[in-house]
Amino acid sequence: MADRKVLFVLTGHEKLGDTGDKTGFHLSEAAQPWKVLREAGFQVDFATPEGGEAPIDPGSLDLDDPVNREFTESEDVNAKLRPTPALGDLDLGSYDALYFPGGHGTMWDLPDHTGVQAAIRDMYEAGKVVGAVCHGPAAFVNVKLSNGEWLVDGKTLSAFTDEEERAVEKDGIVPFLLASKLKERGAKHEKADNFDKSVSVDDRLVTGQNPASARGVGEAIRDLLQ
Repeated sequence: MADRKVLFVLTGHEKLGDTGDKTGFHLSEAAQPWKVLREAGFQVDFATPEGGEAPIDPGSLDLDDPVNREFTESEDVNAKLRPTPALGDLDLGSYDALYFPGGHGTMWDLPDHTGVQAAIRDMYEAGKVVGAVCHGPAAFVNVKLSNGEWLVDGKTLSAFTDEEERAVEKDGIVPFLLASKLKERGAKHEKADNFDKSVSVDDRLVTGQNPASARGVGEAIRDLLQ
């Protein structure tokens, strides 16, 4: 299985709106699926929409967590993150799955990026697995398939809920409420209580609600690929 590959697309955005605070990708939402997939024998590569630095959300930098620490100390990971290639510079045909970790940065640089939209459409229509967790499904909100339909229309999925966004007091900072936007596009939104695990698998679309769901998303991607 060493020749099978999964591409993680991380946010390259580090400004939390106009607050002056930093954001980026959520560490465990990358580290947990990375750990699952690596242990299953998959190669994991990384990209950002435009290439360059992939900032870690400082609020997620829990290095007491052994998986987070292993991820940040991995020579392979660090070599691939410093810097990341631009998504458009990669041959997506060599990958079996595309995965979008969350972190609030995703809300700014993923939804309107035409390269991100094209990558998701092309991978999904090629029969590949596409996954995301927490705010990662922000990448899906403006994706249309070749037939003109929204990717998420009629799909059952999980994502960071409006209630969770209010609970972390960022509902007035993010450009839109993610769950509401996905439902506007026709998605059937599954959810657990705030910060509990919810993982949804609909055909080849794998999604999770929050950091607690990240390992389960990695396991679901693994299981579909195996």
